[in-house]
Amino acid sequence: MNHRHLLLAVAVGAAVLSLSACRKPPAPEQEQAAAPAGPGETADQFVARINAEYKAMYPELTSAQWLSSTYINDDSSRVAAKANERWLTTLNGWIEQAGKYDGQPMSADSRRALQLLKLMTAMPAPRDPAKLSELAAIATKLEGDYGAGSYCVDEGGKRNCRQLGELEQVLARSRDYDAQLDAWQGWHSTAVPSRQRYQRFVELVNEGARELGYRDAGQMWRSGYDMPAEQVGPETDRLWQQVKPLYEQLHCYTRARLDKNYGKDKAELAGGLIPAHLTGNMWQQDWSNLWDMLQPYPDAGSLDITAALEKQYQGNLSAALAKAGGDAGVEARFKAQREAELATARQMTERAQDFYVSLGMPKLPESYWRNTQFIKPLDRNVVCHASAWDMNMGGDGKDGGADVRTKMCITPTEENFTTIYHELGHIYYDLAYNPLPPLFQGGANDGFHEAIGDTIVLAMTPRYLNSIGLVDKPRESREATINAQMRMALSGVSFLPFGLMIDRWRWGVFDGSIKPDQYNQKWWELKAQYQGVAPASARGEEYFDAGAKYHVPGNTPYLRYFLARVLQYQFYKGLCDASGYSGPLNECSFYGNKEAGQKFWAMLSKGASQPWQATLRELTGNDRLDAAPMLEYFAPLQDWLKQQNQGQMCGWEASAPAPAAQPQSP
Repeated sequence: MNHRHLLLAVAVGAAVLSLSACRKPPAPEQEQAAAPAGPGETADQFVARINAEYKAMYPELTSAQWLSSTYINDDSSRVAAKANERWLTTLNGWIEQAGKYDGQPMSADSRRALQLLKLMTAMPAPRDPAKLSELAAIATKLEGDYGAGSYCVDEGGKRNCRQLGELEQVLARSRDYDAQLDAWQGWHSTAVPSRQRYQRFVELVNEGARELGYRDAGQMWRSGYDMPAEQVGPETDRLWQQVKPLYEQLHCYTRARLDKNYGKDKAELAGGLIPAHLTGNMWQQDWSNLWDMLQPYPDAGSLDITAALEKQYQGNLSAALAKAGGDAGVEARFKAQREAELATARQMTERAQDFYVSLGMPKLPESYWRNTQFIKPLDRNVVCHASAWDMNMGGDGKDGGADVRTKMCITPTEENFTTIYHELGHIYYDLAYNPLPPLFQGGANDGFHEAIGDTIVLAMTPRYLNSIGLVDKPRESREATINAQMRMALSGVSFLPFGLMIDRWRWGVFDGSIKPDQYNQKWWELKAQYQGVAPASARGEEYFDAGAKYHVPGNTPYLRYFLARVLQYQFYKGLCDASGYSGPLNECSFYGNKEAGQKFWAMLSKGASQPWQATLRELTGNDRLDAAPMLEYFAPLQDWLKQQNQGQMCGWEASAPAPAAQPQSP
């Protein structure tokens, strides 16, 4: 899933990195540094003042960031960079002032607020004004270049340029090996110019982190989990060991199907690794687009959501064309097409809203429908990566004054449909905790923010999808169950190792164990180790393949997404229990259940006001991360996969030699 989102350059979070990467950050603007602490100001008074100043500043930077993501040009980049610079200067001033309250008497809430303040940005800036300005400019440039990235080739005397969305469609829909390889290589080539800039970015954020008392930016990121930073790595390794056997079975099954479709000579690399361009996804993080090859039982009932959405679009197009008249010209037909695209995108979003409202949550404010970017504009470059934005911290838990929006380039596909449910999870979290002081307006940890919408996605069972007219009436059979489980696994289980490896790579980059001249080598070593995938041809250090994934140039911490995949099943089980459900976990949908909705909203309303362990316990009865609910959910599929994979050599050898260099696409 594209999730997730995107903090312009700063990824500011109103709580320990709790701004989801799918959710847009805060912001402020101030002339110079933060105002000095007032004479005789107590810690509690200081925190109250910072909360007030923060909320007052917030809308200006979010507006600058919104413009720089939805109108990519030199002007919007300049405005965003300067706004970020002012914000980072302000934040540094607040953090410096907070130091004088160390050891002073204060309320428990103020003590937590000051802890969160120190961890409020994923991009710690050096205090030196020139370096701070340089960092803000680099961050804005990295994100802008990603959004404007195009792969261009000369064809018959014409220059043909394709951006990420078009190249993704080749991977998703084509089954032409060479066309897929060209699209994959083409997009990855767009990141090359960012490599040197990213190296300097790392130097600057590490300097900022050290000035805050951390060894490096990676340690600072790991300090945002209400536990010692050194425990985060081992804790996530523990979770990975729980789920790895399930992923290995899915990998084995997928590889065998790819072998059958493309031939083993193309679909399987040395050591049993899967070629990176054959998973239907640019980063191998979601294998849903391989459904045509991987569907276990084609005759067990249709789960082709994309086909249903496409039919809905065609209906809207027919209506728009009829309105334009039977003899409509080219321009009128084009306008009708755009009208149908927008109508379909809005209908998909209204459907997602309906699920949240069925739980007793409020409808989205009218401003959401006015301000959201639903489809890709024609007249400018935008960052299409889906993101959710709270622009003003203005909600009251229902509606009053909230300016919340999402930014997507929606097309009628299953992936986009579930992404909308995911993004609205961020929006409803924002609305629930908006009444809290600004420093507590964030997820209990950053994984929580990503898990909210994905918990709802789990409740999108075949029965629910049938009730809204997207799939045939589900058949009550083992085959239908396996189909439904496979559909969920191709997005959820395939993602797990990818959710770990990105930050494993960045932690190494930040702490210096991965040198600048090893960026690409180590990236592919980690992808082989965790995901069991590899490039079909050599990728030397002239490339910057990490930079072809938004969250690296966008500086969005990624461990949150792995944690979210675990948390969503814990949340889901807790909500199913709250709804009174008692059958197999994978068949539970709490759509329309107000008891579950009330319990969910109560959790969301806590924001970052208490350690995440307490918030998790209130919903689930457990204060520890645990993949057992995920394994319970997928138990039918795991048993089925083991049967299918009998006789196969499952697993892979991560240390297999890299393929020999081959000519690269331009």
